[in-house]
Formats: sequence, C-alpha cells, structure tokens
Amino acid sequence: MIHSNSPKPLLQVYPLDRAALALMAVLTGFTVLLLLTGDITTPKVRDFSWQNRQVGATDTAFLLTFNRPMDHSSVEKNLQIDPPLPGRMSWSGRRMAYTLNHPAPYGINYTVQLRGAYDRFLTGQQSQSQPFTGTFQSRDRAFVYQGVENNEKGRLVLYNLTRQQKTILTPANLTVMDFKLYPKGDRILFSAVDSLNPQPGLINQKLYTITTGINPFSPDDSSAGGATAGQLTLILDANDYQNLKFDLSSDGSTIVIKRISRKNPGSDGGIWVIRSGESPQEISTQASGDFLITPDGSSLAIAQGQGLALLPLCQQTSCTSTDSLEFLPKFGMVLNFSATGQAAAMVKFNTDYTRSIFWVNSQGQERELIRFQGTILKAQFDPTNKWLYCLLTQLVPGTVYQEQPQLVVINLSTGKATILNSTPLELQQDTQSDLAPDGLAILYDQAVTQRVNGKASSVNKLTSKIFLLPVTPSTDAQINPQPEMAIELPFRGFHPAWLP
Repeated sequence: MIHSNSPKPLLQVYPLDRAALALMAVLTGFTVLLLLTGDITTPKVRDFSWQNRQVGATDTAFLLTFNRPMDHSSVEKNLQIDPPLPGRMSWSGRRMAYTLNHPAPYGINYTVQLRGAYDRFLTGQQSQSQPFTGTFQSRDRAFVYQGVENNEKGRLVLYNLTRQQKTILTPANLTVMDFKLYPKGDRILFSAVDSLNPQPGLINQKLYTITTGINPFSPDDSSAGGATAGQLTLILDANDYQNLKFDLSSDGSTIVIKRISRKNPGSDGGIWVIRSGESPQEISTQASGDFLITPDGSSLAIAQGQGLALLPLCQQTSCTSTDSLEFLPKFGMVLNFSATGQAAAMVKFNTDYTRSIFWVNSQGQERELIRFQGTILKAQFDPTNKWLYCLLTQLVPGTVYQEQPQLVVINLSTGKATILNSTPLELQQDTQSDLAPDGLAILYDQAVTQRVNGKASSVNKLTSKIFLLPVTPSTDAQINPQPEMAIELPFRGFHPAWLP
C-alpha cells in the first residue's frame, strides 16, 4: 500500500464563499461609512393626523410625526396655525402633540405651517427641514329645531349656518315629540306620533332615527362620506308598550327608554336598554322620575323619591355583586355631567322652598353654586369645564305667580353668576336653550302670540321664535364670558339644539 505524504488543505474555499466574503466586506464598508457620515435624509413631517379632516369639540389634539429626531425648540418656535388656535406642545420621540386650550371654533378652515425647523443631530444645510403645510377644518355650525308653521309644523328641520342651507328632515306624517343627537351629528334619535295611524296619540309614539346628511370626516374615521339626509329607520314600535322618555349615551351606542306595558297600563313603567345590534332588554321594572345616562355609559342617574339613584346599565343576568344601586339622598335630580364625567351639576330642594345647584365631582367633593326661588330648566358645562351655563326661572314678586326666565353663567372656580340676556325673556316656563359645542353661542326659543287678521275676524296664533346669543369666553378663568346682542333668526320653531 502506497501512502501519500502531501498535506491536505485545512480550509477549502469555493467560488460561492469568495462571493459571500466580498459582499460582507462591501456591506461592512457601507456600515462604517454610514456611521462616520450619519443619515443624510432630509428631515420632514411624515404625517399630520388632522390632514383634510373635519374636527369637532371632542377632538382636542393633533400629532405631527417626523422622519428624523427634531430640535424641539425650533419646531415649537416656527409652528404656525392660521387662524390661531392657542395650545401646548408635548413630545414623544419623533412625534409632537399639540393640545388645544379650547375647542376649534366651528365653521372655519385652518392651515398648519412649519418652516425653519431643523434636525437635532445634523448640521449645515442638511439639518433644515422641508417646509410643511397642512389643512383641516372644523365641523359646520349647524342646529336642528322642531318646526311650528306651514310645511315645517311638527317636523325636524336642520339649518346649516356655515353653508346657509335649510333641510326639512322628517316626513310630514310624523309629529316629533322629542329628539336626541348622535355624537357626530350624522343622525338624530327621535320619538314621533304617526298621523296615518288610526289611533294617533302620545300612547302610540314610536322611536326612530333619521340621517342629517352631515357626515364629518373626523380624525377617527377610516373613510369620508355617509348617508344622505332624510333616511328614516324605525327603532322601536308601540305595539306592546307605550314609549315615553328616552336618553342616548354620549357615544351613541346605547338608548335608554321608559316603557309601560299595554297589559298593565297602571304601572309606573320599566327601564329598557337598546344597545347597538341587540334587542331591547328590560333592566328595571319601575322608574318614577327623570333620568340621564352617565358619560361613560355604564350607569343611569334617575330621580327616585327623595333622592337620586345610580342604576347600573347591565342586564339582570350579567350584573355582578359590585353593580349595586347607589343612592344619593341629598340631591333631587342631576342636570348634566361634564364631558369627562369627572363632575356633575345637581339640584337640591331646600326646606325653605328654594332650590340650589351643586357642583359635585367624582371624588365626592361638592360645592353650592347658586340658591334661588324658581325653576331650573337646564344646565350645561362649557367645553373647558370652567363655567356652567344655566337656564333658570326666577319668581317675580307680585300677587300673580309668574316666573321670569334667565340665561345665567356660573364661574365654577369663583362661584360668581352673571346674567347673559340683556333684555328680559318672555314670562314662560317652556323656554329651552342649548350651548354650542365650541362654547361660542347659545340658542334659545321664545313662544309668542301673533294676531292673524282674517277676512271675518282676527285670531291669536301661538308660534315660537329662535334667538342666537353669541358669547365670548374670557382667557382668564376668573372672569365670566361676556354676551353680545341676541340675534333673532328668521325661523319659527322651538327646542333648538346644536349639532355636536
């Protein structure tokens, strides 16, 4: 046997190995070059969260996302919004959040510009960011009212102040009794009596929704567009139950309604809940007073006897031991909740026949805001939760019992109350008001009697005017908003309500 004495190679290099080694050397060279020179990508705004969107009062902040780490001070110094929207800035990595101090006034187009900002790490010409221009708009300033004259009588009417357009929404055969607005203003929930019903009347009112034709392209919407105005949907019939008072949750997903069984019309009625996509469910067999859904949609504040109860909005089979009824004996009713749900305006009926409005927060703290003789018709927190707007009636001195309506704003930090209406409102108790979602105007109605001259005689005709009262909130939280002169609108109707 012959043995070879030549040594074998320790590592045999194949052509493919040579190619891989060469590629690794090239990539290593590029990595070293990149580390030495840095990323020379031009800094710019990569995303603007409100671009081409329509924002409402609940949209409180937008985001600017950059492709590079930015010098914060240069961005904050050079960011411009036209018209101006005061706010504050905060950072998280390459994202900057701009939080508004107040909601953007409705019906306005806005431009956001950034020029002169620069990169945190780059120097020279490459550090300058690309100029950026973004646009967005606030929702149209629009409201709904119940008509009282001619072809508008008994129907819901939408008026868009921004576009100067009026639309009659509901069909002529339906007489609207009450309504609530969905959070985006695209739909209205309302109760109505059908005149085509052989037995029309309040005991036969049904629950419907109807579209408004206003479809804001909000920051949380995935696509623009929506339903046209006037698309009617039946929510609840009146075959087995009488439908009475109802409320809509702040997110539009839950309806609460008081119903009385036709088999037992002498009962007080029960509380029913209708959730999106589900059948109506009864959650309480009796309810004697007014009620209001809490902002988080989890409970119902309901007047019961000599106090106020908080009823959990869970089905009886799904309630837990923690979902117990909470009773607040000190207060007789809840007027409204703040948008965040951290505070509420409640009424206390005093033993001296006066009434008080209390501010109560979620920690149980409370403070009396005002005490007077009269009736409290409505109370609303402004968008910043600094003021409470109230529609009150004061007892007029004299031998005849009369109550004078007043629009009042109460400062929640100082407790100071200011009357907003410069001229006395008509002596009536059915006046209604509504604060605009941006806090810049109040709508209210006034029933009036007009004399109509006919061929044979003249008769009195009851109608209702609608007024717009602009208000200017102060930048100082210690100073109350200042009213302007009320404007009578060229409409006849009542129960005016702003679209959110």
